Amino acid sequence: MAEEFTVVPVAHVVGGRVEPTDDYWGGTRAIVRIDGDRFDEGAAVGLADFSHIEVVFRFHLTDPTDLHPEPRRPRNNPAWPAGGIFAHRNMRRLNWLGVSRCRLLKVDGLDLHVEDLDAVDGTPILDIKPWFEEMGPRGEVRQPAWPSEMLADYYAPGQR
Repeated sequence: MAEEFTVVPVAHVVGGRVEPTDDYWGGTRAIVRIDGDRFDEGAAVGLADFSHIEVVFRFHLTDPTDLHPEPRRPRNNPAWPAGGIFAHRNMRRLNWLGVSRCRLLKVDGLDLHVEDLDAVDGTPILDIKPWFEEMGPRGEVRQPAWPSEMLADYYAPGQR
């Protein structure tokens, strides 16, 4: 089942935050700069009609030895239950992939001006997709209480 493949960035984050932190991403603005050596402005045609995009990126600042596949408590909080690697959304994953939904403020050629992207300056972007409401969850959404407690300030403004 082991299969390897190569992916190359289609863009990089320019500006915004320089260090990853657990909270206070609200209002963070950055540019997703599409690679002009491989794409022309036609790649972004029609994207400005969308309010949000979904960005797939690589956690490029993660220490590759900081992989914890065993169950552990979110943010090491003893009040929250331990969960396996696939019950978390953080950077401690085998392929160091992150997914973020952010607000698309403006398209300027190959520069996508975004807000609330929780990736830092220099982050390699592996894919960009417009957000379609129809692709969101269908049916009732359920989750334990700890994600809401843990992420209460995730998109809060300030603390920059």
